[in-house]
Amino acid sequence: MRMLDWLRPGIRVKRWLFLGVIGITSISFGLSFLLREIYISTVEKILATLLILSGCVFIFLSIKYVTKTFLQAISGAYFNISLDSNRLSSLLYEKRILIKGPKIVAIGGGTGLSAMLRGLKLYSSNITAIVTVADDGGSSGILRQDLGILPPGDIRNCVLALADTEPIMEKLLQYRFQDGMLKGQSFGNLFLAAMDGISESFEEAVKKMSDVLAVTGRVLPVTLDDVKLSAELEDGFVIWGESQIGKHNEFHPGKIKKVFLEPGEVTPFQEALDAISEADVIIFGPGSLYTSIIPNLLVDKVCTHIKNSNALKIFVCNVMTQPGETDNYSVYDHIEAIEKHAYKGIIDYCIANTAEIPPELEAKYMEDGASKVRVDIERIQAAGVKMIQGNFVSLNHNFVRHSPEKLAEAVMNLIAEAVLSKDKKRVLDYFYVKDRLKKLVTG
Repeated sequence: MRMLDWLRPGIRVKRWLFLGVIGITSISFGLSFLLREIYISTVEKILATLLILSGCVFIFLSIKYVTKTFLQAISGAYFNISLDSNRLSSLLYEKRILIKGPKIVAIGGGTGLSAMLRGLKLYSSNITAIVTVADDGGSSGILRQDLGILPPGDIRNCVLALADTEPIMEKLLQYRFQDGMLKGQSFGNLFLAAMDGISESFEEAVKKMSDVLAVTGRVLPVTLDDVKLSAELEDGFVIWGESQIGKHNEFHPGKIKKVFLEPGEVTPFQEALDAISEADVIIFGPGSLYTSIIPNLLVDKVCTHIKNSNALKIFVCNVMTQPGETDNYSVYDHIEAIEKHAYKGIIDYCIANTAEIPPELEAKYMEDGASKVRVDIERIQAAGVKMIQGNFVSLNHNFVRHSPEKLAEAVMNLIAEAVLSKDKKRVLDYFYVKDRLKKLVTG
C-alpha cells in the first residue's frame, strides 16, 4: 500500500491527521499570544495556555488513533494475514526494547549453545553467535562432501534458536527424513544448502535464512575456509577428523592433549572479529569442549581480538562430561584446556551447575561413560576465575540439559552487575536489564 492510499475514503486516517493539524495550529496560536508582546493580560495568558495544552492533547490523540488505525488495517480486512493489532503492537514494543540490550557474543556450537541463545534473545537483540565449521560427520558432513559447502548443522541450530517462528515451522526445519536417499538428512540443512545455491556466498545464504526466519541477532561462521579438526592424544596418537574425536575411545583410548586445525593458517571471518571487538560480553559455550568451543579459538586473530576486547569473558561449563572428550574432567580441567589453546586469563567468570542430578538419571549417564562435572572451586579461584554457581539444569526426556531460562537469567544478572552498573553512561541500560529480569523471572 502506497502512502497516498491511506488518504482514500474509508481508511479512517484523514480525520486523525486533520486533528493533528488542528493541534499544531492551536499550539502555534498559543505561542503567538505569548511571544507577541512582552506584557500581556492575564486573560491572554490563560487563553494561550489553554490553546497550547489543547494542541498537545489533539496531537497525542492524532498519533494514538493513526497508529491504532494502521494496526487494525494490517490485521483486518485490508491485509489477509493472521496477526491481530494487539500482538503486532506487542511485537513492535518488544523489538524496540530488545534493541537496547547489551551486545553479546556467544562462541561455540552444538545444542548447548543454541539452548543458551533461546534464553538470551528474550533480553537483547544485539546477539552474535560465532559458530565452528569443522563438523565433518552426520548429515552435515555428507552435504559438506557432496556440495562443497560449510557444514550447516550448528549454524542451523543457532539460527532456529534465535528465530521468531511458529512451532510448526521449527518442527519442519528440524525434521529428519526417515527413509529413502535423504534418510538422516535434516530439512533445515537442506534449506540452508538450497539457500546457498541461490546466493553468491555461504555467509549471504545464512543472512537470507536469518531474514526469512526473523532471527533476533546474527549467526556467523568463524571462518569461511574449508577446515578440518584433528586431535593429538597424550601418547602422541593423532585422530583425524572432528567426527572421530568423540569416538576415539573405541579404537584408541587416551586423554586429549590438544586439537588443531588444518590448514594451519585459517582466515577469520571479518564480521566475527568485528563483533568480538564491539562486544559487552563474550561467552564461551556451553558445548563440546574440544569440538565446539576450542576450534573457534584456533582460527587466526580470534584470540587476539578477544584479548584486546574490553568485554567481560564468561565460560559456561557443561553439566555432564562427554565421553571421548572430557572423561573425568572437573570444571577447572575445562578452563585449563581453553587456556592452553588460547591464553592464560581468557576467562573472567565461570558459570557452573551445582544442582543434584536424579540418581537414576546419573546412573544412566555413567553407563554411557559420562558423569557430572565436578566443581573444584579452590583450583578455579586460584586461577583467578570468579565462580557463579547454582541450579541451571533442565531434565527433558531423560536427558540433562542447560535450562535456557535459568542460564540466561544468570548471564544477564552478571552482565548487569559486572558491566552495566560500572558504567555511568549506561545507567538506563542497567535498569532496563534488571526490570526485564524481574518481569520474565516473576512473570
